[in-house]
Amino acid sequence: MKAVDTNLLDLLKKSERFVVPIYQRVYSWGKDECAQLWKDMMRAGSRDSLANHFTGSIVYIERDQGSNTAKEPDLLIDGQQRVTTVTLVLAALASHLQQLPPGQQEPVEGFSSQKIRGKYLTNVYEEGDEFFKLTLTNRDKDALQRVIKDLEPFEEDSRVTVNFRYFVEQIAALDDAGLKTLCEGLNKLVVVDVKLSRGQDDPQLVFESMNATGKKLTQADLIRNFVLMDLAQGLQAQLYNDYWYPMERVFAEHGERRFDEFVRHYLTMKTRKIPRLDDVYEAYKEFAFGSDSSDPAWKEKLVADLYVFSTYFSNMAFGREPDRQLKQRFDEVEQLATVAYPFQLRLYSDYESQRLSHSDFVQVLDALISYLFRRNICGIPTNSLNKTFNTLVHRVNPDDYAASVLGYLLSLPDYRRFPNDEEFVEKLESEQLYFHKKRNYLLHKLENFDSKEVVPTAQYTVEHIMPQKVTPEWKAELGDNWEEVHRSFLHTLGNLTLTGYNPEYSNRSFAEKREMKGGFKESPLRLNQFLRERTTWSQADIEQRASDLSAKAVKMWGYPAVNQEVIERYSSSDRHTFDWSLTHSILEALPYGTWTNYQELAEAVGTGPQALAQHLSNHAGCHHAYRVMTWDGHLADRFRWSDEQDDRDPLVVLKEDGVQMIDGLADADQRLNSAQLLELVEEGE
Repeated sequence: MKAVDTNLLDLLKKSERFVVPIYQRVYSWGKDECAQLWKDMMRAGSRDSLANHFTGSIVYIERDQGSNTAKEPDLLIDGQQRVTTVTLVLAALASHLQQLPPGQQEPVEGFSSQKIRGKYLTNVYEEGDEFFKLTLTNRDKDALQRVIKDLEPFEEDSRVTVNFRYFVEQIAALDDAGLKTLCEGLNKLVVVDVKLSRGQDDPQLVFESMNATGKKLTQADLIRNFVLMDLAQGLQAQLYNDYWYPMERVFAEHGERRFDEFVRHYLTMKTRKIPRLDDVYEAYKEFAFGSDSSDPAWKEKLVADLYVFSTYFSNMAFGREPDRQLKQRFDEVEQLATVAYPFQLRLYSDYESQRLSHSDFVQVLDALISYLFRRNICGIPTNSLNKTFNTLVHRVNPDDYAASVLGYLLSLPDYRRFPNDEEFVEKLESEQLYFHKKRNYLLHKLENFDSKEVVPTAQYTVEHIMPQKVTPEWKAELGDNWEEVHRSFLHTLGNLTLTGYNPEYSNRSFAEKREMKGGFKESPLRLNQFLRERTTWSQADIEQRASDLSAKAVKMWGYPAVNQEVIERYSSSDRHTFDWSLTHSILEALPYGTWTNYQELAEAVGTGPQALAQHLSNHAGCHHAYRVMTWDGHLADRFRWSDEQDDRDPLVVLKEDGVQMIDGLADADQRLNSAQLLELVEEGE
């Protein structure tokens, strides 16, 4: 590897061609980055005392260990944003100078339109792509070439064109002195010229180490470069066009984060480990190097496998599944949780390879939906679900597929349990579901229960049949204990419905809501059928309607009919023990200057404060156990160092860890609650 400081314009002049490899991300600098570069150039050009302005690094792989005078292009692997933007400035400047009177077309020696194009933008005696000193990836290539040739019409949907027009506007506003300042500023741009030799240097390692600055790359960018970098250009193009670009197009519609999520689920399924979203690239590299890297086609197999599973994921998560029955169920799972995707990827793979039948696939998805929704309604903490589905991926018996999955789910204990009908119904009828985050999903499903003609309910709003504000008419209708009825049943399932007439209903009496135009009596919604048949609305009516609706819910989100023998056969081996791994992960991840208490940590991991305290006192491997304190921030009376020879003062250690003690109590502002603790390890839905 050769690295030297060099003038950027000299590098462009001496280089025959730079080609941005097909796997590199598209040109993405926005107005802010362009404005900063403009400001830097104008500042450098206006200061005689400033000899140069450093703008970063340019990293490229020389072709066949050649030199910059070779006909083959150099592959630009880092710095393309910077080089492209400077190229746009030069193109805009050349276009502007060409339109000036003859005596003003070279404000600084060497900066005429013809010289700029001939030295920095083009190879005047070449044709085709070789005519241009810089060639971008497919989606930006034509846009840049039209800009350099000043060939209208430009491609208006390209960032290249947008930024070119920005510089055209900036240059048009300059006077003669300003043009000289710009030329001087361009002449002072300096970069670190990093030339890599193919077969000798590892371009990926150099790329990673030098990418700490500039526009931050996504995990997808890093994985793409890792897979495709340093391959022969023809193979790069083939793998990019056959596999990566189709993936890129699909995920581009849904945000870069969804690709990171997909790779995380993919790695969880493949490795049994759950990486953090920000560590997906490193985890993918570890997975890749753990495969057969001695196989000449190993990278091709890696990207092909990732592509196949990405199609499964996009079918499930983005509504692309062609099978109507499966699509309906995938849509529901996507609404309920995303933590099941490692397991779903395994299911889809087995379905595609015909190890899982269509009917078993449907049965397993129905059980999955019931498991997720019942737990949601019952308020069971979600922090265990990642590990539950990670385990389930590897507990499937392909010879008894559906039974092995259902048996395992029904065997799970405690905070991982599959709520039974009694628990589910009790919560449905008593909880204040108006505030539940899955309220609209619940009402939509109840409205369309047992019907092939699906009614879209997004256009309707949730109506309190007994209104939130109690009028004299409602007090009379509810009876002497109206306050208790209103307090206990206002937000419960039996008192909630859907309507398009929410403002009109307001606080009217039940009879008015029923008889008015657009009232319950005229409503076509199935949820209002019960209301058409009532003349009054009382506690008994609310309870009866809740009972009717919960009976439908039990059928829709059914408890799997699996006999005890099957449950025992496929039961989880740890059903009578508690999994403390999440506790340990959270404690290891506690940031400097934070603490928590037994109640918050117990809620986060799904156990009780006493059981947690006992585990921390008995388990020598619990990192940061001293930073788990009483509810008000006292050091626990039972706290002891696991090493009996350790005589450190815990309060001194807490202070060293950044925890502030005020009158013997830890600073409440530094305490992490259960949700914040789970965010440390990215657990939950």
